[in-house]
Amino acid sequence: MSIDKQEIEQLINKQIATVERKIKSLKELTQAIAPDDAIGRVSRMDAINNKSVNEAALRQSETKLQKLHEALERINDDDFGVCVQCHGPIQPGRIVLMPESRKCMKCAK
Repeated sequence: MSIDKQEIEQLINKQIATVERKIKSLKELTQAIAPDDAIGRVSRMDAINNKSVNEAALRQSETKLQKLHEALERINDDDFGVCVQCHGPIQPGRIVLMPESRKCMKCAK
């Protein structure tokens, strides 16, 4: 099975839009937690913990977005879909699921 670069490009663009929406939502969730007398100590600790989790998710999403943009830039390169480690083909299913991946499943382990 060969890869259709036009389909992969559409898929990448859809993933970019999804990740951008997620980043926007996460940025709202990671706003500073203002000291508020109405919030209890435990609730405030929960809010701070949730903020930390959301900040980690935000960093991860921003990294994925960057990699998706990089994949989009190199989609027409001759080596797109070729593993950077073993130089063999990256499995089409992996490209569909993770178009930003630069390694085949074997080398990614």
